[in-house]
Amino acid sequence: MNSVVSDISREEVAHLAMLSRLALSEDELKQFATQIDEIIGAVSAVQQVDTEGVEPMSHPHSIATSMREDVLVPTLTAEQALDQAPAAEDGRFMVPQILGEE
Repeated sequence: MNSVVSDISREEVAHLAMLSRLALSEDELKQFATQIDEIIGAVSAVQQVDTEGVEPMSHPHSIATSMREDVLVPTLTAEQALDQAPAAEDGRFMVPQILGEE
């Protein structure tokens, strides 16, 4: 694989900052250019790893499902759910009107 040689310029970072509507100082532009170069270098190093014959996986460790059995359990009745409601009518919670509709 080819290694990626990157030299992100201060001008490129300034252009990205302008597109992102970020006001960056001169020191920040230089700092971000250096950091972006380091990130590109790290990604390039990862891309160089030989993954021939390695199966794709969603997690680095084999894990067993942590799902519990789906067990039917009793729930509140409508009357129990509405018992402590400040206002209820026809088996429903009553709430203040918010959209200005009549």
